[in-house]
Amino acid sequence: MKMTRIENEEQYNWAVGRVEELLPLVDDNTPLDNPHSIELKLLSDLVADYSDEHFAIGEPTLTELLKLRMYEMGLTQKSMSELIGVSPSRLSNYMSGRSEPTLQVARRISQKLNISADIVLGV
Repeated sequence: MKMTRIENEEQYNWAVGRVEELLPLVDDNTPLDNPHSIELKLLSDLVADYSDEHFAIGEPTLTELLKLRMYEMGLTQKSMSELIGVSPSRLSNYMSGRSEPTLQVARRISQKLNISADIVLGV
């Protein structure tokens, strides 16, 4: 079967099955020009491309991460607002997505809650 792109779930399932059949036939010592090695590389890349396109989870939002950190750190909304130096109502606005933090507050959120600056800044 010659395939340049996986188009549907049936092809995806076939490719995953074939990769599982090839894995025991290829190891670190298998030459790169070995037919099994070539097929495994090609199918693995196709499976990865399809997975990225159809099963990608995506980056979490600031709202999701704030709620997660609050839970993980055992914080109330009031104690979290004190930790990052904003009012509880301001934090509520961040958590609901009604407003975004200023650069100064974003820096504190990133540092105090260990959340990536890219996510805090929405980039």
